[in-house]
Amino acid sequence: MSNKLIVTAAPHITGADTTRKIMQRVCIALIPTLLASCIIFGLRAFLLTLITVLACVLFEYGWCRLRKKDVCVDDFSAVVTGMLLAFNLPANLPWWMAVVGAFIAIIVVKQLFGGLGHNFANPAIVARVALAMGFAGRMADSPFPQSGVDALSAATPMSADIGSTAYRALLLGTHGGVLGETCALTILAGGIYLIVTRVISPIIPVTYLGTVAVLSVVAGEDPVIQLLGGGLMLGAFFMATDYVTSPTTRKGKLVFGIGLGVITCAIRFLGTVPEGVSFAILIMNLLVPYIEEHTRQARLGIAKPERGGARA
Repeated sequence: MSNKLIVTAAPHITGADTTRKIMQRVCIALIPTLLASCIIFGLRAFLLTLITVLACVLFEYGWCRLRKKDVCVDDFSAVVTGMLLAFNLPANLPWWMAVVGAFIAIIVVKQLFGGLGHNFANPAIVARVALAMGFAGRMADSPFPQSGVDALSAATPMSADIGSTAYRALLLGTHGGVLGETCALTILAGGIYLIVTRVISPIIPVTYLGTVAVLSVVAGEDPVIQLLGGGLMLGAFFMATDYVTSPTTRKGKLVFGIGLGVITCAIRFLGTVPEGVSFAILIMNLLVPYIEEHTRQARLGIAKPERGGARA
């Protein structure tokens, strides 16, 4: 007779999704933007993505072997990190700088803190910020689409007044920028796919984008330019929604999204740099433990402590 009384730790109800399946869906959602970047910037975009993905996978494999841990590269988390890292880089970035970014993302941010599920911030975001600080000139050197990727560069839409007539260029990606800041249409399609397949919740991206739109109107800026320009779409759908570095509660997600929008607009409108998405996500990632603490759901069956202590 089989034992029908099975005692296990929570959670007691599990789903069919695994880390591997979730990461594979994220990869599928990123493919349209990868194809668009290859059309926009040429073969160099594909080669850069291939280098970052291979570097991330090899660094993770090597670390696991060195530490005699289970090799978990087949969960596709390193592949996702490599793709997101590439989407945060200009197509003309030297390959060795991309490898440095992969090392920072996988070894410094992810593995040194305990591996998947223990990193304090999104690895690709930290790598981008580190590269932007260490190689500022090359990271700001954004090429024109299909116009001599190795030699011709221009300001991104967030660092120049491109006017309201550039909406189509922002949607289709026919402007300078990093791989994931160009074709907003494919990024939006990938984000919708993640929401439909229940990989991510719409709360964070909708709140983030909505906050930016409202603050843009208040500040007298064009909300369409602010939404479609820069890395806002990529950050809102693919990096701010990272399971490990984003809140788990509904209230926490709302606070997280609003905070992202406020910091992004503050940097864009008041700062000296044209883009603030990376710094906004990094700052809010660091605040997630505090957001979780103050938005945690009350435990069932546990009475709330009285304020001021018990009276005599």
